[in-house]
Amino acid sequence: MAERYDCMQCAQSLYGQKYILKDDDPFCVKCYEQLFSSSCEVCQKLIHCTSLERSECFLCVKCERSLVDRPFATKEDMPMCIECYSGEYSSKCHACLKTIMPGTKKMEHRGNSWHENCFACNRCQQPIGTRSFIQKDANNYCLPCYEKQFAMQCVHCKKPITTGGVNYRDQPWHKECFVCTGCKQQLAGQRFTSRDDFAYCLECFCNLFAKKCAACTAPISGLGGSKYISFEQRQWHNDCFNCKRCCVSLVGRGFLTSKEEILCPECVKDF
Repeated sequence: MAERYDCMQCAQSLYGQKYILKDDDPFCVKCYEQLFSSSCEVCQKLIHCTSLERSECFLCVKCERSLVDRPFATKEDMPMCIECYSGEYSSKCHACLKTIMPGTKKMEHRGNSWHENCFACNRCQQPIGTRSFIQKDANNYCLPCYEKQFAMQCVHCKKPITTGGVNYRDQPWHKECFVCTGCKQQLAGQRFTSRDDFAYCLECFCNLFAKKCAACTAPISGLGGSKYISFEQRQWHNDCFNCKRCCVSLVGRGFLTSKEEILCPECVKDF
């Protein structure tokens, strides 16, 4: 006697009948559909496992065209054809104003979107892609074109200034080109002065051009409102203008000289 081969649910023989395996267990089609088949989301009718009769319900919720064998997208779990989805929800290209289709590459900048080929330099018309660019007057420029059309040229090296820069006597400089004539240290962001149209840091200017204090021999810059004493071709820092003998400050007081020394009146009497 042949071994029995029955439906796991209704126990009817499956010999000569269509059946479906579920986890290696056989079921007749009727029992399988009752136990495991899904219902259509639209008409709520059972979707039979042996046919595609419910495929006519799989439609775009906007234009109602069939989505069978067509690409589609969903919005809030509702299926839409790509055309309807794009027209309703996809970004518009900032350049050509056409829809940027889902799945295509797009470029974004400051809240605007472009097709990859539409995101191009306003001057050379070449796509910018992932290269660096500069935006001016709502137009995008690749760096070479921006430098040719808009960038100022450094008065020292004659190359374009693309970022930062220093303006000195109405002339543009790169920060790295605007340096002290003496020590070549960059002057941007620090105090400096000039002589004969050449810029100097304060230290170089004092060492090269400032008068020397007759007492301490250090330079007297006279910059920034600093005060000093001048007498008979000699100069002193205010703090250095003291009586040679008693060291009292002579700033704003009478004094006398003895050869190279300056003395207060009291020390002169003792002398």
